[in-house]
Amino acid sequence: MPVNTQLRTVNGTIWDIATTAKVVAVPVQAGPEIDPAYAEEMAGLFALGAADLLAHEEAKGGPGEIVGAPLRLGDGITDLLLYGVGDGSPAALRRAGAALARSGRGRAHLAAAAPSGSDDEAIAAFVEGLLLASYDFRVGGPAKRPAAETITLLTDAEAAVERGSVVAGAVTVARDLANTPSLEKTPHWLAEQAERLAAETGLTVRVRDERELRAEGFGGLVAVGSGSARPPRLIELTYEPEATDGASVRHVVLVGKGITFDSGGLSLKPNESMKAMKTDMAGGAAVIGVMTALRALRAPVRVTGLIAAAENLPSGSAMRPGDVIRHYGGTTSEVLNTDAEGRLVLADVLAYADAELGPDVLVDIATLTGAAKVALGQRYAALYATEDALAAELLGAGEDSGERLWRMPLTDEYREAIDSDVADVANMGRGGFRAGSIVAALFLREFTGKRAWAHLDVAGPARAGSDDGELTRGATGYGVRLLLRWLSGRNA
Repeated sequence: MPVNTQLRTVNGTIWDIATTAKVVAVPVQAGPEIDPAYAEEMAGLFALGAADLLAHEEAKGGPGEIVGAPLRLGDGITDLLLYGVGDGSPAALRRAGAALARSGRGRAHLAAAAPSGSDDEAIAAFVEGLLLASYDFRVGGPAKRPAAETITLLTDAEAAVERGSVVAGAVTVARDLANTPSLEKTPHWLAEQAERLAAETGLTVRVRDERELRAEGFGGLVAVGSGSARPPRLIELTYEPEATDGASVRHVVLVGKGITFDSGGLSLKPNESMKAMKTDMAGGAAVIGVMTALRALRAPVRVTGLIAAAENLPSGSAMRPGDVIRHYGGTTSEVLNTDAEGRLVLADVLAYADAELGPDVLVDIATLTGAAKVALGQRYAALYATEDALAAELLGAGEDSGERLWRMPLTDEYREAIDSDVADVANMGRGGFRAGSIVAALFLREFTGKRAWAHLDVAGPARAGSDDGELTRGATGYGVRLLLRWLSGRNA
């Protein structure tokens, strides 16, 4: 994993951590003022008053703000970082942790006093920021400015630190999978990674190969993968919670789009649009990441994760515009554009989940449409849901986790856009509706039965063009924090 930073916690004083590191960081509240828990010790520890330094730098104590100065400590020189924590909310501390981690790049050891008086959610968010901003993915040589090898955190909130570390680790899993170049990342490779991770985290796993998919009627997955020499896979991961004394638990099925590379098929994308398509399986990566953390977080729900993995390439055997696909369960769809392949593989898996797994709740996550990115940019994912209560749970989890959603309408007025003359539905909207993300969601709804269902279109926030806060350039692992919050927190 490209987070090589070792995070450890200690109890004691600032002096205890300052003498073991070349960089020591102390929190500053909005105002600004030194965190009261450390103010007295700071006053006697450093010759230059911290308040004078903050005033000189015109600091505000806002989240992500860093003020630094080299100071003599004993016989050596220590870099003091005064980092702003704003109002101390989880969102503020997540950003503060990320800024601190970036300031510590290139240093072997960073020691930081955690904000005092913060609840466990805020401390966990702080740890998420520290670790996720330390992430780096490279093929070849080392990073130019590697993250700190060790971060020592002065805090007694060990449980919160552990939770933040588990969540950050799950996000890292998703980022690693999505960032891996498609030369290596075949559907078979993705299945192998899922099998390895399942063994490490107490999950059961089943992988269907192309022969099983064809025999069982997964027509969409077979058709999308037919243009590639590297055949499709359906990955099924299962998590069972600890004994519940006979009480029934909610069964949630998560479905992820796992297109390991998307050329557009015969409806070929231009080169510029293909450059990021190794991350077109970000939804599937998020599902795998979520599944790996459920046991460590003691999630109280039963969860099945389904990842539809295929490579969408043009060839003499590829699906064509005008083809009709018979999906799992018998519903047919007309292919009007082979670059609208994600909904074809998701349709199979949603229908399978509805018919065979009997979930209480069905949620899919996918980099599905450019239209969602146009509408909401790269900070919000589009949320579609058949039930208001489910939408409210996910919206709340998004706010709490820092992965925000915006609910979009599943309007029946647009349903006729996917009418087909030769099949049950068409895979592209027509008739002038020009509502690409909504129409794609309506297509998926056709395969969910009457289940409580939500669709997350993450085409925008699944990728980042630059480092920002806890995000690093490339795959972001979006959806992992949100779904883990929903499945293990108060929204579950």
